[in-house]
Amino acid sequence: MNSFKQNKYIILLIIITIFSFICGLFSGLTGVIKINNEEQNGKNKIIISQDFNNLFKNNNIKELSNNDIKIFVEALDIIYNKYYSANSISKKELVYWMIKWVVDSLKDKHSEFFNIDETKKFNETLSGDFEWIGAVIAKSDFWVLIERIIAGSPAKEYWLLAGDIIIKANDIELKEMTVNDAVNKIRWPAGSRVKLEILRKWEKEILIKEVIRKKINVPSVDSKILDDNVWYIMLSIFWEKTWDEFDKTLKELNSKNIKWLIIDLRDNGGWYLQTAVSILSNFIDKDKLLVTTKEKNILNNKAYFSFWNDNKKIPIVLLINGNSASASEIMAWALKDYDIAILVWEKSYGKWSVQEPFILSDGSELKITVAKWYTPLDNLIDGIWIKPDFEINFIKEDFDNKFDRQLDKAKTIINKFIENSGNIKKTKEYFNLQKQKELKEKLNKTGSGKTK
Repeated sequence: MNSFKQNKYIILLIIITIFSFICGLFSGLTGVIKINNEEQNGKNKIIISQDFNNLFKNNNIKELSNNDIKIFVEALDIIYNKYYSANSISKKELVYWMIKWVVDSLKDKHSEFFNIDETKKFNETLSGDFEWIGAVIAKSDFWVLIERIIAGSPAKEYWLLAGDIIIKANDIELKEMTVNDAVNKIRWPAGSRVKLEILRKWEKEILIKEVIRKKINVPSVDSKILDDNVWYIMLSIFWEKTWDEFDKTLKELNSKNIKWLIIDLRDNGGWYLQTAVSILSNFIDKDKLLVTTKEKNILNNKAYFSFWNDNKKIPIVLLINGNSASASEIMAWALKDYDIAILVWEKSYGKWSVQEPFILSDGSELKITVAKWYTPLDNLIDGIWIKPDFEINFIKEDFDNKFDRQLDKAKTIINKFIENSGNIKKTKEYFNLQKQKELKEKLNKTGSGKTK
């Protein structure tokens, strides 16, 4: 029993110090966190160590430990003294759950805690080379929901859609599984098949999709010539290598004297801000503001400007959708603010926040929101989305026939753009008048039907 009590107080000490650390992190403490930069796996990471003595000298934390933490300690004391299976509780698991609970209480889905195994898998996705079906999933009320489809992936090839709910994988029920457990049922290994049972909002019956998993090296840039004057460029993600690929594509475009451009950012979840800045610098005049990041400490705020642009002005039609997020939205909003591009399809995802990874001493990782992005006109649009100039939605038959209605509309718009000699205002007015005319005709038909 003495050994049990000793273990109990050791665990209480661990939990109190971790809880105090996180509270200190969120209350803006300075001078209590020693941060050492360390280069690992090709990216900067941060190892956190903590001066607990200094931490508890802070009046706010002292007040917290005397009041709020007292209640927490009382509850844990009851659990360890009365809970039947107290001896079976893992110290490490308890600490991890404590951290997860604090992070979840932020109500910020972009701030996350990963245990050691989850950290390895998360870093694997950053490499751009992994085995899966290429769908980003999240937890729904009962099963798992596809949030985003990766361009060039099996999920895209088999026409899985954002919004699909996966209820079974290879006849295994995913109900009430964690996201990580569900992912492990769907991914691995390359070359194998996974049978997915899917609920889709407009389908009356469950869909069955057999998808072949494969090792995906996510293509950053893909391009093709649509006709003699129009070039199509798809950006699937903003990796570090994306700028080099885009630069090669743009040089090829200029060598062929292409005058019009369609850029496809659909299903592009973003990632590296500097890559977006580099690409935008090809289209926006030098020294023009592209985006600003604002942190809790205003001394850390940063403004990003176009650092060069010796290219001729190219009229652009830009495709976005509900999965265009982060760096994609920065690019879309800047081109829209400077009246360089026409935006086609639907409102974007609405993620205008910056996350920073902190590697903890045992190799687990804490990723939290440290800043927000602001548009060239100093607007914060986090969670508000970008509204397109023209909204084009898929219909059920498009999925059945694998018809890209949005790209087809973009071609129509670019042709009118060409006809109007690159005049954005005139092109927008034409299609807005056309839409009003179609709506009026529809209303007239409805009205004439009622009079009969």
